[in-house]
Amino acid sequence: MTLEEGRRVRLTEDLGIGEATAGEFGTVVGFLSLGAGIEGTVEGVDGELPQSEDAREYERLKALLEDYGHTMPAASRTRLEAEIATLEPTWAAHREPGARATVRVRWDNGLVLDGAHQDILTPL
Repeated sequence: MTLEEGRRVRLTEDLGIGEATAGEFGTVVGFLSLGAGIEGTVEGVDGELPQSEDAREYERLKALLEDYGHTMPAASRTRLEAEIATLEPTWAAHREPGARATVRVRWDNGLVLDGAHQDILTPL
């Protein structure tokens, strides 16, 4: 799904947003929760989501295998290949066309949510 600026959307799941802290001791002063079903308008599409930690790890391990795999003991190389294999689905999802995007949404109640993943929203 591609969202566009000006499009009306609905939140598909409850969304809890961080802890607000105050003072040098980090006292919790609040927690914001938006309920599923809230509606709003897309104010902007920020582009592709940043690469996940697992996708970065896949790239790192793959480069390690390509550069130094021939010098590794057989057991270490096999373990590295197994780790790469477990991360391949994450890497494939990251590389598929139409990568997910983040959006800025102004909810009807006046709150603004910036950097929201488009997959928690449904167009109206």
